Amino acid sequence: MDFNLSKEHLELQAKAKEFVEQVLFPHEMECEENDGISRETHQKIIDATLEWGFNAPNHSKADGGQGFSIFEQTLLNEQLGKATGAIWDALWYPSYPMRFATQAQKEEYLIPTCQGKRRDAYAITEADAGSDPTMCLTRADKVDGGWKINGEKWFVTIGDIADYILVHAHVDGDPAKPTVFFVEKDLPGVELKRTPLYTHHFAFKHPEYIFNDVIVGEDKILGEIGQGYDMTKDWFVEARLGIAARCVGGAIRAAEEANKFAAERMAFGQPVRDFQAIEFMLADMGVEIMAAKSMLYRLSWEIDQTTDRKRNHARAAALKLHCSEMVGRVCDKAVQILGGRGYMREQAVERLWRDTRVDRIWEGTSEIQRVIVSGQIKKRGLDIYTGW
Repeated sequence: MDFNLSKEHLELQAKAKEFVEQVLFPHEMECEENDGISRETHQKIIDATLEWGFNAPNHSKADGGQGFSIFEQTLLNEQLGKATGAIWDALWYPSYPMRFATQAQKEEYLIPTCQGKRRDAYAITEADAGSDPTMCLTRADKVDGGWKINGEKWFVTIGDIADYILVHAHVDGDPAKPTVFFVEKDLPGVELKRTPLYTHHFAFKHPEYIFNDVIVGEDKILGEIGQGYDMTKDWFVEARLGIAARCVGGAIRAAEEANKFAAERMAFGQPVRDFQAIEFMLADMGVEIMAAKSMLYRLSWEIDQTTDRKRNHARAAALKLHCSEMVGRVCDKAVQILGGRGYMREQAVERLWRDTRVDRIWEGTSEIQRVIVSGQIKKRGLDIYTGW
C-alpha cells in the first residue's frame, strides 16, 4: 500500500496551511479579547474564503461548493483546527443533509449558502434532549398549507449569524417521525431566548431559540417525514470527522509551540527540553499525534471508498472519541511545559486547551461514542475495529 500523499494533496495541504496562517491567525486575539469577531472581520474572511476557493468544501460544484472528497476535507480541517477561537467556523460547511434537498430548495437555500450569501444553523439539542434525540419535544403539526412548529432548541451553533435554521422536530410529536424543516429566522414565532456564555471565546455564538406556533409551508420539509434521524446521523458522521481533523491540527500546533518553547527556555544552564521530564512529555505528545493522524487519514480515505453508512457511523464514532481525548492530553502537556506562560490567554496553547475541551462534548459526548462503539462490537464483533 502507498500511503504517500499525492502531489495534488500536498498542494492542498500547503494551501490550507497558508490560508490559516495568513487569513485566520491575525484575528485570533480580536476573538479572544472581544469574545467573537466583528462583522468587518467576518466579511474579510468570507471574501478571502471565496478568493482561495475554500467555500462549501463539502458540497458539489454544481451546487456552488468545491466538491472536496472526505479526505480532501480532512486535509483542510486539520489545518483549520490550528486556529484558536474557532475562527475556522467563518469558513462555512453547509449542513450535509441539504444535499438531499429538492432542486427548488437548493436554489433557495443550498446554492446561495455555498456561495456565501446565506448561512445555515442546525438545531437538534434541547434542554432535556441531547445525546438521545428521541427525547426531543419540538414538534410539527399539520395545518392548512403547511406545518406548525413548537419547541425550544439549545446550543444552536452560529445561530447568531445564520439567517435560517434546520430544525429537527417530531411530526405529531411522534419520535418515530423525526423530520427536518427549513425555518427562516425572521418568521413570526421564532424568538431568541438567550445567548449563554461558554468557557471558550468562540468566533460566533450558540444561542437558544423558541419556536412558538411557527408556520412553514409544505415545501419546507428536507427529505421526507421520518427521515430526520438518518439525515442527522449522516450529518454527525461529517461533523465528527471534521472535529477529529481539527483536534489533530490543534494538537499539532500545541505540540509545536511547546517544543519551540522547550528548546528556547533556559533553566539551570540548559534548555528545559534537555530535562527528561520535558523530553518524555514531548515524546508522548508526538506519539499520540502520530497515532491519531494515522487513524484519521486511514478512515477518511476509507469513507471515500464506501457507501456503507452504518460502518462509517461506527468508525467515525471511534475516531471522534480518540482524537478529542487525545487533543485534551496534548494541550494539557503543552500548558504544563510552558509553565506560567502556558496559563496566559495570549498564548495559543492556553486558548487551544480551552477551545478543545468542548470536542469531548458536542456532536456526541465521549460517553455516547463509547456506547456506539460497544454496541457495534456486540452486533458485528471486534472485527469492525480490529479487522482492518
